[in-house]
Amino acid sequence: MEKRKSNYDITRDRVEGAFAGYDQEAMIRKFRLDSDEGFLYIRFAAREYRINRKTGRVERLPGLEHAGFNEVMTIFDVLCGSKEDCRLSGEFVRVNDLDGVTKTAYLGGNLFDGSAKAFAGRCRELRDACERLGGSPGKVGDVSYTIPLFDFFPVMLQFWDGDDEFGPVLKIMWDRRTLAFMRYETTYYAAGHLLERLREMMGTEG
Repeated sequence: MEKRKSNYDITRDRVEGAFAGYDQEAMIRKFRLDSDEGFLYIRFAAREYRINRKTGRVERLPGLEHAGFNEVMTIFDVLCGSKEDCRLSGEFVRVNDLDGVTKTAYLGGNLFDGSAKAFAGRCRELRDACERLGGSPGKVGDVSYTIPLFDFFPVMLQFWDGDDEFGPVLKIMWDRRTLAFMRYETTYYAAGHLLERLREMMGTEG
């Protein structure tokens, strides 16, 4: 019996199905993507992907596994929904301080508590994982790296390890003009996938 698809998979498949209706040549020029007759190619969180130009299916290379919800939603929001004038400011801020964010849009709470706890006491492993993602070290916190989420779009991770008095703290900082590249909600999908990649490289579950 075929496994029933989750709502996440259904949404992913629907978004992929609409891809052929977008101007793919414009995407290729805008983000300098490699392409051929059948596929577009993009690097996301230090992993290579191909996108079928007819069906929109996004596959991880080299194994051709179907990409997950967070991957597809982030990749397609950037390729299909970014503004014409998407330039970086070079200034990193908290997600709620991005240009164009209103109070009513704020995501609540610390969304990264689970990952912060998973990284606690493992600063060396976290540094190694950030470097494997192509990150460049910074000076804020116990671990700080600017990581290329896409070749053309970096984010900054900052981590303070916990002690007997305070728990660990994890922050992901975004270029001030992030909303020219993706929607506010998509930053959650992008961050979720980035943290999943880091945990994967550290051998940390959850």
